[in-house]
Amino acid sequence: MTTGTDHSASAAPNAVHATVRACAERAARGAASLVNASESAIDAALRAMARRVRSAAPALIAANEADLAAARAGGMSEALQDRLRLTAARLDAMAEQLAALADVPDEPRDKIIERRPDGLTLLERRRPVGVIGANFEARPNVTVDIASQLLKSRNGGVLRTGSAALRSSQALMDEVVAPALADAGLDPDAIQLIPVEDRSAAYALVAVPDLVPLVILRGSGESTRDLAREAARHGVRTLAHADGGGVLYVAPGAGPELAQRMVEESLDRLGVCNRLNLLLLDRSLHDELLPGILDVLKRLGIAASLPPHDHPRGFEWALDPDRAATVTIDTVDGPAEAARIANEETSGLAAAVATEDAAAARDFLDAYGGSGGFWNCPTRLLDGFKLLRLPETGINIDRVPGPRGPVTFRDLALRQYLTVPTASVSDLSDAV
Repeated sequence: MTTGTDHSASAAPNAVHATVRACAERAARGAASLVNASESAIDAALRAMARRVRSAAPALIAANEADLAAARAGGMSEALQDRLRLTAARLDAMAEQLAALADVPDEPRDKIIERRPDGLTLLERRRPVGVIGANFEARPNVTVDIASQLLKSRNGGVLRTGSAALRSSQALMDEVVAPALADAGLDPDAIQLIPVEDRSAAYALVAVPDLVPLVILRGSGESTRDLAREAARHGVRTLAHADGGGVLYVAPGAGPELAQRMVEESLDRLGVCNRLNLLLLDRSLHDELLPGILDVLKRLGIAASLPPHDHPRGFEWALDPDRAATVTIDTVDGPAEAARIANEETSGLAAAVATEDAAAARDFLDAYGGSGGFWNCPTRLLDGFKLLRLPETGINIDRVPGPRGPVTFRDLALRQYLTVPTASVSDLSDAV
């Protein structure tokens, strides 16, 4: 178990790499206790995490207050401070999510694909990856979200968080994750937190393919894309969430009440990737609906960026701390143009359509290729617990085969094919 925190402003690259590698080696040894652990042991550890989040609340909030004080002194924006903050209510929500995850049945280890006429049976087996890395933004709750998903999938982990959240994340590891694993008879070293502030630790994490073959990259912008490129150079696979920004298309068939409700429900938080970023108004509704929408934005304290824009149409406002409270507005000629803009000029994270016209909704959703599409409900639902009733490790927006959208424990497994004598399937597997 890692303890203590290196708060040095910059650590020597060789020392950082050695620290990361040591974390990966400990996680690999600890992960051996998870591979064949019973479902009851895994779920007992998750329930112990839930209990400890509540019982350790004073220590967790104290550590978080230290992070917040440093963040304020450093001039961090209010939107980013909101992501960093832990409150009693947020800790309760974390505990509830952990308990809910413990109640989710395991995915079957084996599935029968075919009983063949030659006396053989083809099985598909789920196997843990081994050790999975994760680099994520300064949001302490993500530490527990990812740790719980790795545990449920029986993978070890090496976690690296933004320096602003390191005290909070370390407290969660020391007070919640590691002791809960021990409570359940599992090796607490299975999940490691890299105790280094320096960003070079993120680059070291994607450079140990022999120990950490897969790294989840959360965050936004060019720095996360650069980490993905560095990982590829070392032969490390990534599940990358580098960009976000929700789109809302207000289509023919939408009245003022629906349009205004969708806008407001999409902006309850500004520092998250799935908030409303780009609002596309159908030209046929523009003059009727724009004044009411501007009134809603004004009431919420949100600026409207209207044409002509001095920025790319899909610019992600959550990445601009000084102007996070902004929404881009533009006009489109129908569902096809709205979908084209959402596909080509935004990240492809999520888009929603507001309309009571089923044909307009169908035309937009059939043409939109992003990871989540929503009809008369906000893109804020593209979140593991809101959408799938599970915490997430991140939201993958890659446009290639593989897990896409919120990534949960169900996605963190390798597929293996086994061919065995049909008469002996029961000796090897519980599949029926």
